[in-house]
Amino acid sequence: MSTAMLALTPHQRKVLFVAILASFVSILDGSVVNLALPAITRELGGGLTSQQWIVDAYLLTLGALILVAGSLSDLFGRVRILNWGLIGFAVTSVLCGFAVDDLMLIVARALQGVAGAMLVPSSLALIISAFSGAAQSRAIGQWTAWTGVAAIAAPLIGGVAVDFLSWRFVFFINLLPIAVCLPLLWGLRSSDAPSDPAAKVDWLGAALAVLGLGGLVYAMIEQGTFGWGSPLVWLPFSLGALALSAFVLHERRAAQPMMPLSLFAIRNFWVGNIATFLIYGALSLGFFALGLYLQQVAGMSATVAGLALLPSTVLMLFLASWFGSLAGRFGPRLFMGLGPIVAGLGFLWLLTLSTAFDYWWQVLPALILFGLGLACTVAPLTAGILGSVSAARAGIGSAVNNAVARIAGLVTVALAGAMMGGAVGTESTQQVAVVTAVLLLLGGVVSLVGIENRTSRANRTAAGQVAGASTD
Repeated sequence: MSTAMLALTPHQRKVLFVAILASFVSILDGSVVNLALPAITRELGGGLTSQQWIVDAYLLTLGALILVAGSLSDLFGRVRILNWGLIGFAVTSVLCGFAVDDLMLIVARALQGVAGAMLVPSSLALIISAFSGAAQSRAIGQWTAWTGVAAIAAPLIGGVAVDFLSWRFVFFINLLPIAVCLPLLWGLRSSDAPSDPAAKVDWLGAALAVLGLGGLVYAMIEQGTFGWGSPLVWLPFSLGALALSAFVLHERRAAQPMMPLSLFAIRNFWVGNIATFLIYGALSLGFFALGLYLQQVAGMSATVAGLALLPSTVLMLFLASWFGSLAGRFGPRLFMGLGPIVAGLGFLWLLTLSTAFDYWWQVLPALILFGLGLACTVAPLTAGILGSVSAARAGIGSAVNNAVARIAGLVTVALAGAMMGGAVGTESTQQVAVVTAVLLLLGGVVSLVGIENRTSRANRTAAGQVAGASTD
């Protein structure tokens, strides 16, 4: 345990532990399922289209509702919303684990995303309410560090569960941290109170976001089956586009919008979110395809595939603090620009894939380059976005950026089937690798051209929060 943790009051230690554990569950489940997809398909059927939906059903409801969950936290209290979210996540995890066909699993994953949307914003709000000043920045840094462990744990947990137990245990694993967290939350209920009893929940905005994203994603996934000319594709696509247009108009006029459009008048905020969309879309797409390739084409077991994907995540975890500190001193632009370009070169390395598979030459160098690039990018990206908004709006700014990252993954995974021609193979994986690299290169160019360096106190603080992730 770190000296910072020992210096906290018992109440603060409990708050930080609960916030970390609750967020860990949501973040873990966002990626742990990837390595279970081949095993799920073997048992439940469905093919590549179902695999896309199993990933995207969760991301759809999570990305669309994560902003409105912040309003619920203000209205009902952080502890209550976390409690609802954890109970909902436990119930839907059991539904996922007992799914009898791919459709039941997809529906359960969508419901799981609804519960997951309540966890991350409320856990951060709980920290903000219990800490202040430098202690708050350090607590957020520790929260970032421990939730980042979920990214390392996911491939191993998913692989071991699939190979030695069953893919169903990928979902049952969630029950353990939830069982630990719920009694601790009960002990915090006396200190919880609504921060803004007058807050209005933007239900119309949430509904339009879900309908809009759902229509577009449905069309992107199902076009591989029916074709763009089918009314089963172009009609949902058109309705989705109309719903998203209505969402933007509604958010402009709403008294308490779930996504304040005024934030996008800030240069580093809107440029940073464009970069976020490109970078995190590439991240989700690239690892979705690579995880399937390692098992279904290269013949690795789920556990070995999980271990094979670890180098990039380990590099990111250990180097993020250094790059975060540099961004705090020199500004984020150079790091946000060069980092994605290096990461893109890593995915271009996957063009060396061939029928004579060689992990050490074809995949490992790609993961190392990608890990270095991502480590250079993540902390400066956070610093550039949070440093551009006032402290009073940092919470909603962070929530918007989080939603953009989730929606980016939602869209790119939806398009994966079209890029891969409906099947996983060496050539189709190379095609996805090229698209992933292009997205990363564009993210770097957008940052180099659009981001303005600001070495203000706010910018240094934002960088420090992420920089503390590996050192605490």
